[in-house]
Amino acid sequence: MDVFSRTFHRAAESTGSAPAVNRHLPIFRSCVDPDDPAVLVARCVRPGAPLSGDWFLLLTRRRMVVTQDTRPLHRLRLHLNANLRKLSDVTWGLDLSRPGLELSVTAMDGVRERFRMRLGDSATVWRVEALVRESLCAQEVRNRSLEAGRVQPVHAGVVAPGPVPSHLGPAGAQMQ
Repeated sequence: MDVFSRTFHRAAESTGSAPAVNRHLPIFRSCVDPDDPAVLVARCVRPGAPLSGDWFLLLTRRRMVVTQDTRPLHRLRLHLNANLRKLSDVTWGLDLSRPGLELSVTAMDGVRERFRMRLGDSATVWRVEALVRESLCAQEVRNRSLEAGRVQPVHAGVVAPGPVPSHLGPAGAQMQ
């Protein structure tokens, strides 16, 4: 069993999307290297198109893959398959009143993509936010070391309308 297979189901179960995402596994597997571990698997909606079907986001250490399950015929299709280095203007925001996280990225073709992950509770929101921050901010550091000055901008925008956990300081900044 490869690294991707070992980590995929655990990541899907942690966000509550395990049974439904299994249909999307062949698409995800064709887009991701076997040695690239799954960091996050989550069901999403598109804020601009709420009736467009079910969307699933897979975040690994190197790639972001988004698939769609269309409404009327339940056809699966690949929507986004991008190396994290090729994404720019990455932002995300938390919504603790309706537990979720909204992620926005600009793909390499210049199209702005927005996805909202609906999550079970605020603890899951904070855990998913930490995974997103770790994956995307770590990619920014790798970009700097690999491209020497040609860094893709990565910005972490955290808007927390509720109480901030004790391990986070003001405005959601990580305490050292």
